Amino acid sequence: MSTDMITIAASGTRAARAMLDVTAQNIANANTTGYVRRSVNLSELSSTGMGASFGEVSQYGVRVTGITRNVSAFLQSEVRRTGSDSARADTLVSGLTNVSDALDQSNVYNSISSFMAAAQKLTANPTDSSLRANLLESARTMAQSFNTASKSLDAATQGLQFSADGNVTSLNDLAQSLAVLNTRIRADNDPQSNHATLLDERDKILQQMSEYADITTTVASDNTVQVQIGGATGQMLVDNNGANTVSMATAADGTITYALGGKTLTLSGGSLAGQQQALTTAASARAKLDTIADTLMETVNDQQAAGVDLNGNTPAAAMFSGSGAGGMTIAMTSGDSIATAPNTALAGSKDVSNLTALQSALSDANIAGDTNDLLFSLSAAVASNTTTRDALSSIASNAKAALSEEAGVDLDTEAANLVRYQQAFQASGKVIQIASSLFDQLLNL
Repeated sequence: MSTDMITIAASGTRAARAMLDVTAQNIANANTTGYVRRSVNLSELSSTGMGASFGEVSQYGVRVTGITRNVSAFLQSEVRRTGSDSARADTLVSGLTNVSDALDQSNVYNSISSFMAAAQKLTANPTDSSLRANLLESARTMAQSFNTASKSLDAATQGLQFSADGNVTSLNDLAQSLAVLNTRIRADNDPQSNHATLLDERDKILQQMSEYADITTTVASDNTVQVQIGGATGQMLVDNNGANTVSMATAADGTITYALGGKTLTLSGGSLAGQQQALTTAASARAKLDTIADTLMETVNDQQAAGVDLNGNTPAAAMFSGSGAGGMTIAMTSGDSIATAPNTALAGSKDVSNLTALQSALSDANIAGDTNDLLFSLSAAVASNTTTRDALSSIASNAKAALSEEAGVDLDTEAANLVRYQQAFQASGKVIQIASSLFDQLLNL
């Protein structure tokens, strides 16, 4: 009987020691990113028909059957899904803000308003050299503002493209790492010791991948994982054969597309989707800005050709040259070349009908209005997507909190467990001590 007690108590000390070790591991990794709280699985050791000590059951104590990671696959999936949506929205807002600022800070709208105001002032005295110089300088400033807007859009676009390219590389690196990890998990010959660490690493990689793109995971019975990218019906990024490679292509207008295995990849989540959407908006803004610039130059130059300048030259010289916002330049060198009078007038004419016609033409072309609409549409897009981003960020934070509550380490709980398992260890040791004493007494008989 005493030897049974020693065997049972010894198994209890081993179990208590295992629980103390796991508790210590939990405490040590309380702040480790991706670490999942662990607990020890125990099962009773007993058998029947082997010389019963009590009835028909022989009791042998307890054994450690494994280590459990306290995490819900559903909560992990929700964290990845909501995090992917939040990353897309956050990246999109950042990109849209850069595009909006590129145009707003260039003062394009203000320069157009100043140009039209200078034209209005010249109608009061069309032969005044200072007023003519003022209008010419306003035209030069306006051209420079369009140039600045174009360069700023270029910078914003290139920044988004560079970030997207880097994110594609990072995603591919993670996919390769996951494929290697799958091999390690599949080949693990000591799952009780290694599996929890490997699975923590696996889930950490999946979480990082979801920040770049919307992914769907399928976990096999051996805990390896397959990953589809682009939603549940997307293409296979990681499977049992290894990892495939995502590629990025840049179009002439600055927009980007993704592909996997030669097939176009459609993303709806993650930073890659946000960058793609922001670049589409940037390309649209660039096209509209170029159209405004071309319309402006064409309108002014056509009206110049319809009039006579201060020196009697007709048709008057073009004020602008080039094409698009980036190519817009001032072609006129002197304010005397501004055609304020119709082509039937003489040199030095005070007739301002051609200048008035220019103002009407600019108004009809809605140059200022189109520019204002472009700026407003971008700022509105930033505002609306910021609201969406904040909502998605809140949802993602709630999902992370739910996961952390289940899988995270609570130091107060672990401290209480330390005391409890220490007492269990000491109690099992006391049983061994008592059993040894009883055995000695039996020998003395």
